[in-house]
Amino acid sequence: MTFHDVRHRHRYLHLLYLTILLLTTSTTGDDAAVMSKLSTSLSPTPSSWSTNTDFCKWDGITCDNSNRVTAINLPSKSLTGSLPSDLNSLSQLKTLAVQRNSIGGVLPTLANLTLLEQVILDSNNFTAIPTDFFTGLTNLQSFSITDNPDMSSWTIPENLNQNTNLQSFQAGNANIMGGIPDIFDKFPNLQNLRLSYNNITGALPVSFGGSQIRNLWLNNQKQGLSGTLDVLSSMTQLEQVWLQANVFTGAIPDLSNCTGLFDLQLRDNQLTGLVPASVMSLPKLVNVTLQNNRLQGPLPVFGSGVVAELGSSSTNSFCLTTPGPCEPQVMVLLEVAGAIGYPLSLAQSWEGNDACQKWSFISCDSSGKYVTSVNFGKQKFSGTISPAFANLTSLRSLSLNDNNLVDSIPEVLTSLPNLQLLDVSNNNLSGKIPVFPERVKFVHTGNVLLGQDVSGGPPGSEPGSGDTGGNSSGSTKGVSGGLIAGIVIGVLVFVVIILFVCYKCYLKKKNQKPKTVQDPEKGKEAVKASDLQSQSSGDQTEMSVFEGGSIVISIQVLREATNNFSEENVLGRGGFGVVYKGILQNGTKIAVKRMDSGVMGTKGLKEFQAEIAVLTKVRHRHLVALLGYCMNGNERLLVYEYMPQGTLSQHLFEWREHKTNPLSWKQRVSIALDVGRGVEYLHSLAQQSFIHRDLKPSNILLGDDMRAKVADFGLVKSTPDAKHSMETRVAGTFGYLAPEYAATGRVTTKVDVYAFGVVLMELITGRKALDDTLTDEKSHLVTWFRRALISENIVKAIDQTLDTDEEDTLESICKVAELAGHCTAREPYQRPDMGHAVNVLGLLVEQWKPSQPDEDDGYGIGDHMSVPQLLQQLQADEGTSRMFDDSFDQTQSSIISKPPGLVDTFGTSGR
Repeated sequence: MTFHDVRHRHRYLHLLYLTILLLTTSTTGDDAAVMSKLSTSLSPTPSSWSTNTDFCKWDGITCDNSNRVTAINLPSKSLTGSLPSDLNSLSQLKTLAVQRNSIGGVLPTLANLTLLEQVILDSNNFTAIPTDFFTGLTNLQSFSITDNPDMSSWTIPENLNQNTNLQSFQAGNANIMGGIPDIFDKFPNLQNLRLSYNNITGALPVSFGGSQIRNLWLNNQKQGLSGTLDVLSSMTQLEQVWLQANVFTGAIPDLSNCTGLFDLQLRDNQLTGLVPASVMSLPKLVNVTLQNNRLQGPLPVFGSGVVAELGSSSTNSFCLTTPGPCEPQVMVLLEVAGAIGYPLSLAQSWEGNDACQKWSFISCDSSGKYVTSVNFGKQKFSGTISPAFANLTSLRSLSLNDNNLVDSIPEVLTSLPNLQLLDVSNNNLSGKIPVFPERVKFVHTGNVLLGQDVSGGPPGSEPGSGDTGGNSSGSTKGVSGGLIAGIVIGVLVFVVIILFVCYKCYLKKKNQKPKTVQDPEKGKEAVKASDLQSQSSGDQTEMSVFEGGSIVISIQVLREATNNFSEENVLGRGGFGVVYKGILQNGTKIAVKRMDSGVMGTKGLKEFQAEIAVLTKVRHRHLVALLGYCMNGNERLLVYEYMPQGTLSQHLFEWREHKTNPLSWKQRVSIALDVGRGVEYLHSLAQQSFIHRDLKPSNILLGDDMRAKVADFGLVKSTPDAKHSMETRVAGTFGYLAPEYAATGRVTTKVDVYAFGVVLMELITGRKALDDTLTDEKSHLVTWFRRALISENIVKAIDQTLDTDEEDTLESICKVAELAGHCTAREPYQRPDMGHAVNVLGLLVEQWKPSQPDEDDGYGIGDHMSVPQLLQQLQADEGTSRMFDDSFDQTQSSIISKPPGLVDTFGTSGR
């Protein structure tokens, strides 16, 4: 090696050394700068923190071999001041512990400190937490910010689920509001969750059931967590549960799988029902509090080693003050209450050990000993009909009408020896219709699935379609034989007339292509219910009509129409399955919503029933039409009219991917008006008031003419009127939930108005309600849009694809923006009703000239008409009397009942 080579190599090594030294010095210098800021921002500065001393030698500071800060431990130092904003520049930091001081101000973000394991901030005076605080903390194991009462309101962020190593999350008394996000099955190591003394509302998230949480502290919320405690039964790792001082309802669940549970605090709630034997026999239980609830049944008895606080008889509703069984009729009625979730209204009345002592909804015989009548009519009860009713052998009258009861009618009720009236009308019952003795008046109308077997075939051996199952309701006893013969002859004549009309229609259409009707507004061919019924290759057993007019369609017809549900026909995917495009044999296009049998469950079944129940009662040109349904084993399928232009979401947010033109402003405001009219009809113009609860662009469908219809009625709730609120489990989509609904679960029509306002904002901006790709200050559309309104900077918020050069267009957009702000007001009473929104939008739509003066009054003949309605019109065409003439006597109307949708379709002047 030459001298030149040696000198060159020496220079290279020297340069490399200087580079490494420079990098090390630079990185260490960054830590030194942050530590210098920390020293000046805290008061009093710890005595060892001298500027002449290496910060790695300061008390409470730990560094690695490269002089990088790895830990800051300053507990109980009587410190005030704040933490520097660039604290997350300490990239090697693993521990930040400053608990039990008086440090205040806004917390610095710790985003992207990938080595950070512990953050302990308890008992300080911090005032706010950045929205990106938890971003990128992939190794975070313990976080605690308990007892920081000066914090401004904040919510548990959804992106917390990125921190999968989390073992403990404690944020008691830290001014958290909103709901608990449903993310806790994403933490395989989380054992401690403490959120006590906050203002968290809503229900316990389902994901708790898939978590490994051992210690759950959610007690003493200001307004109170609500809903049931059912998810606890799936939390098998539980050891300590503090849920006291909330507003939980329903029964204490079966906790037999929670064998490690030793401390259970449930006092000061609104729990009802019996204390389960599984709770009383928990092997490790040492402490339980149950006072100040509405618990029922026998006084619970715990083991000798358990400290149990049950409260006085006035704070719970135990039947006796001493251990022992309740009176038999009391136990039967409590079992009945269990099938409907132990409603609070019953627990508040059903006290003591005698059901005949002024219990609500209960009547007894003259001796005051035996229950003869139970009247639960119109109480909004949910659940099932309990077979235990059969044990009330003196029962004469059982009224369960106008509730939300599901499943089947227990066959055992037919054995009640004294029963004279059973009214189950207007529920969501299904299954076989039991045959009652002739003395029983059996009323079961308004249950659209009743009489359908599990295979989805047509109604089975139904005794009849009217109010009297298979019996004469006792109403014909003592009637003379001549009168009976007259009625029979009248019925036979009536049936012959119907058959004659149907036969003439059959001959008329036998050799013709199935007819379609021109929609006056869409200018396209629309589906006729009668055409849909004929698409069965001549086999009329594959379809039938059930009460309400929708058609039961066989799975074979739907498989043929969708090419056996091929992927090529998929229109979209949702939470409960897939929507397919289908084409019937006559060329009619349909959309088939196939509920996924793997995720149906109770929730999916309720949504299936809700869609049928609602769409058979309401028909409007801006609500998507239900054409039929199918039940095939565990599968549930709904058949709708086909909307060829897909969803508003596709045209608003995905137009580039679909290679379509962006919507013009005229199209957008027309769509807004269509949606407003559909929702207004649901709220106030239909015969019954409904709340949609999931209004969003993906549930707004468009036709070829870009006219809109509201779809997806699985979450719809009926309400007595548009003004009163009702409590329900929170459901819907984040970004569209009204604040009061997300916080309390109470729902009114103003919940839909709020969601409509969000949709208006999306139409104006072309942005989604929630967009995680944007910065935190812009990701929530409502907050960002309302700031733009306040600052009068709305022009910058307008979708850039819209042409705002025309003054009229810009003025129209500003008026809709003002309406959107009005609709999304924080308080429900500050929001307008949908009628006002429709009036505002109606004035903005140019050249709104319907082709027919009654275009919004419903559908024309054959345009999505139910088969009974179609027969009615055909009879009118033949010059015969109306099929559903109000003058028909009760016997005739019990043979053919009036479709629930008929009044809404022809008797309401919708907008």
